[in-house]
Amino acid sequence: MTGTPDPWPHTPVKVGLVGAGPWARTVHAELLAAGPETALTAVWARRAEAARETAAPHGARVAESFEELLDGCEAVAFAVPPSVQAELALRAAKAGKALLLEKPLGADLSAGRRLVDAIDEAGVVSQLVLTSRYHPEVRRFVSEARGLEVVGARSCGLSSAFLGGPFATPWRLEHGALLDIGPHLLDLLDAAVGPIVRIRGAGDPRRWIELTCEHENGAVSQASLSGSVNVAQGITRVELFGPQPPLVHDSAELDYSECWPVLRREFAAAVRNGVSGEINARRGLHLQSLIAQALEN
Repeated sequence: MTGTPDPWPHTPVKVGLVGAGPWARTVHAELLAAGPETALTAVWARRAEAARETAAPHGARVAESFEELLDGCEAVAFAVPPSVQAELALRAAKAGKALLLEKPLGADLSAGRRLVDAIDEAGVVSQLVLTSRYHPEVRRFVSEARGLEVVGARSCGLSSAFLGGPFATPWRLEHGALLDIGPHLLDLLDAAVGPIVRIRGAGDPRRWIELTCEHENGAVSQASLSGSVNVAQGITRVELFGPQPPLVHDSAELDYSECWPVLRREFAAAVRNGVSGEINARRGLHLQSLIAQALEN
């Protein structure tokens, strides 16, 4: 993707934001308020003061309740723990609101299924914030990979986030890297190599977990995950092997700010067209089913 995108031909999608933590403030609020495709209309969080701090820089109002938030928007974005998202997004879907969802969908597979069932029944648009999948370089990697014969792959998703700082949150410390980093890496392997049909895990997701994935086309991939290792910055690396030279994706040089305009425009277009894109809640359910399978083996 290069150059200036075409002018947005529609009115901005009015989006309400649920959550007021670091990710909500630094990503979601900034993303939704930047327009022209979306407008941040209101913020709701359990702590009213945090909601005010998130809303004020963007001229958004603070909703006094979740119901009030729903009344004033077309779509709802979520930046809350998975267990909270699964419950509130289900209610938003039943109210007919489009959904911008974080990964994972819920704290477990059953919660994810209930949410997707509600989305399907209501017929609302959904989109998943799998950050790197909106980056032009990652899209080029996936597109090139799909044209190759891949017999094996190895990958890693490593971070020091759980050792301290704003993202060492209770749900991440409880569930570990598989639920937090796992959706990103499994999504990349599934998209680039081919659908994953079987997966086995070994280790402790709160420390280090190793995954072996069998793909529909017969390829086998490995994934190493940890949020508890001392690395200067997060590492996401995927290496694909076959009869041709290796194809490598490495996140080290990526500017993630390039993801947000793409994500915003695609979400707004999906809302205006009434049709979810490829990276939707059902995609999230597939990833959550892989995570559940890894925990069983």
